[in-house]
Amino acid sequence: MNGMTGSTTAPEKFELARSTAVLVGLIALTKLVLQLATDGRYGYFRDELYYIACSRHLDWGYVDQPPLIAVVTWLELHIGGTSLHALRFLPAIAGAVLVLLVAFLAREMGARKFGIWFASLATACIGVLFVMDYLLTMNAFEPLFWSGCASILVRIINTGNQKLWLWFGVIAGIGLQNKYSMGIFGLSIVAGLLLAPERKALAQRWIWIGGVVAFLIFLPNLIWNVQHHWPFVELMRNIRESGRDVELTPLRYIGEQLLVVMPVPLLVAVIGLFYLFFSRDGGRYRALAWAFVVSLAIIIAMKGKNYYIVPGYPMLMAAGAVAIERAGERKHWAWLKPALVIVMLAVLAVTLPLGIPVLSAEEFLHYESKLPFPLPVSEKSHRGAAMPQYYSDQFGWEEMTAAVARVYGALTPEERKEVCIGAGNYGEAGAIDFFGPKYGLPNAVSGHQNYFLWGPRDCTGKVLILLGERPDEWQGRCDRLEVAAELYHPYAIRFENGPVLVCHGFKANVQEIWPQTKNWD
Repeated sequence: MNGMTGSTTAPEKFELARSTAVLVGLIALTKLVLQLATDGRYGYFRDELYYIACSRHLDWGYVDQPPLIAVVTWLELHIGGTSLHALRFLPAIAGAVLVLLVAFLAREMGARKFGIWFASLATACIGVLFVMDYLLTMNAFEPLFWSGCASILVRIINTGNQKLWLWFGVIAGIGLQNKYSMGIFGLSIVAGLLLAPERKALAQRWIWIGGVVAFLIFLPNLIWNVQHHWPFVELMRNIRESGRDVELTPLRYIGEQLLVVMPVPLLVAVIGLFYLFFSRDGGRYRALAWAFVVSLAIIIAMKGKNYYIVPGYPMLMAAGAVAIERAGERKHWAWLKPALVIVMLAVLAVTLPLGIPVLSAEEFLHYESKLPFPLPVSEKSHRGAAMPQYYSDQFGWEEMTAAVARVYGALTPEERKEVCIGAGNYGEAGAIDFFGPKYGLPNAVSGHQNYFLWGPRDCTGKVLILLGERPDEWQGRCDRLEVAAELYHPYAIRFENGPVLVCHGFKANVQEIWPQTKNWD
């Protein structure tokens, strides 16, 4: 192992490596068990319902994301079934694999036993990663791609094997098919190379061949975007113009990292950043430090959400663990290693309910009321929700579908043949499509995100059941408009609560006006 003295015998090296591997494996396993044990406590998340709908319309792209998440969802549904445990299995696995990957990265940077398992522990204790690894979203897999690319770069620096850029290209290409922010990290790596001694790699062909590999893997989605006139660009522009997201100043963005990452892991990351920038040994990997700083600057400049930079932290955990291990070997710093471990685990024990549902909804509300700080929100519509959005958006979906089914059942047989269900957003539409068959409901139509591209099907407008619409906005547009039911769930975000409208005799042709229903926001 890196950093072992020459006096260490081969059996001692083997025993040390084995004990280190056991510790890392236990950390990864503990995180996996925590994730799996709590993944079915609440309900289906809004985005998960949408991804299930996308998996039934497999394509090379979608309005708001690349195709990989739909493919992953399709695999989970066809292999494991539709339960929450099946749907959230791969995100939990991704979180455990990330813990193992960071151990490898720390070892490559020169960590010994403590540094290797401490890097894993610090990564496992990143607060928001519990949320990311709990839900089936693109965010669960993004840190693996960033950390995988970072590991390849460190391996290239250590071995001089420039052919490894091919694998960098493979990981980056697949990462782009998962989430476009992979491109931010790729650009930041190039910037990091230019600002570090490793810029010599840019003079060789392998890094450019790796770039071509990444481009070719990403090309089908690029072609899809061109064919559909760049919907993701239009979506991002609409989000900015609508002011949907909570915009953070640079200082506030950095300040919120304290809650997003949690204090001790954030301290480890800062130590790692300084180690890469200012130490002699860490300077070999300075390109990673620059990559993080450039990524952070781009995300802040683009008004990104407070968790967008999180995939960059694991590589800093590896560097920070090396620095802490070496500092702890000095007599007057011997207390540092046990102190960090104890404080980190204590903070995790207290804050774990913020990441995974170890508490019931009622217990969580009581817990939240005792917190000495408000929880940050990333979208203005999330303000005032009883629980954090990633929890609130798991409540009320089947209850909504059951209410729609009662309204549907009250229609005449002739009306049920003509009715279509119009949903205001992809969460409502996804819930109708997922839960609806059990209640005998037709699939929903919506102008929101990719539902717009799937079109109105054979909807005539003779009878519309409407979700997420205000009665005053539909007055005069129907021969007869009625409020058929009221929706309410105490834990759901407030715009999931509202009326179910029935429009009899819509005064327009749905097929003709469909382009006007587009809502990419």
